[in-house]
Amino acid sequence: MQTRSDIAPAFLAALARFDPDRPILVLGHFDADGLSAAAILARSLEQAGKPVEVRITGKGENPWSPALRSELEKRQPGGLIVTDLGVRDGDPLPGTPTILIDHHVPTGVPGQAIVISGNAWNPEPTSALLAYWCAQALGTAQDLLWLAAMGLVGDMAEEAGFAEMTEAQGRYGKTALRKAVSLVNAPRRTASADASAALALLLKCDSPKELLSGDHPELDQLLAAKSEVAAALDGAKRIAPKIRGDVALIRFSSPCQIHPLIAQQWRGRLKDKIVIAANTGYRDGWVHFAARTTTGTDLIRFLATQKPPGAGEEYGSGHSQATGGALRPADWNHFIAGIGFPDEQVPE
Repeated sequence: MQTRSDIAPAFLAALARFDPDRPILVLGHFDADGLSAAAILARSLEQAGKPVEVRITGKGENPWSPALRSELEKRQPGGLIVTDLGVRDGDPLPGTPTILIDHHVPTGVPGQAIVISGNAWNPEPTSALLAYWCAQALGTAQDLLWLAAMGLVGDMAEEAGFAEMTEAQGRYGKTALRKAVSLVNAPRRTASADASAALALLLKCDSPKELLSGDHPELDQLLAAKSEVAAALDGAKRIAPKIRGDVALIRFSSPCQIHPLIAQQWRGRLKDKIVIAANTGYRDGWVHFAARTTTGTDLIRFLATQKPPGAGEEYGSGHSQATGGALRPADWNHFIAGIGFPDEQVPE
């Protein structure tokens, strides 16, 4: 397992393999941690004089999918940095030097990619904090501290004890950081899942106060997104769970990505259950679900034991206490019947 002191030399050595004549492509997840990590990397690389482009994932996208790989191939980057999107088998873009910066439970072994992972550390750094430590290796990170804190707040590591969080709270204020995270997280949960406005603010602002000030037009898009998600959440949170054995299931249909929020809400009320919130309306042809628990059950392992035969990379990655996935209807029906809910099957 890597240590904090390993990160800077590993990052610099990996960057040295990149083609200096072509832009670096940073590919990040669309939540607050992934967006903040991508912004830290892009800003620090630009300040170090390296050309960089940023691409944020959307609904159902992952770097190992054929569709996204095809797009990456057309871009022909000089190097690829993938952050907050997991560690899986094989290289996302074979033949292109790649760095994976992540903190989730790995589900495979990449090919030639250099992995900078905080998984299983205690406390566990988020992707944004790992990116901040990488940026420090370039000597251009002090003004990006607030972005590292955004990732910590966004992934519920605010109280983990990191010195960077304490410093950021003193400099920028807890309330401003939390409000900024709430807004930055909103667009990816909307029906369109377009987080470009959130990314734009993280790339141009110098503090959470500036992000919240209203000086930039993208803030209106974030406020509208938050209202859309709140309305969807209001309807779904009224649905009562069905309980079978150790599992509680809440099923609904919404184009918004609210299933993780519903699972998190019920997790606190059903402390002796594995809570699964299933959304049949998020993406056509799929059932998306989030699993949460306070029981101490390893949810990655639980889902692995229940894995249907057709499940792909969209299934069962994340954290031991916070995971989920996406399944085609036939595989969802196999999965849900196997855990005691045959009446919750969907048309195939």
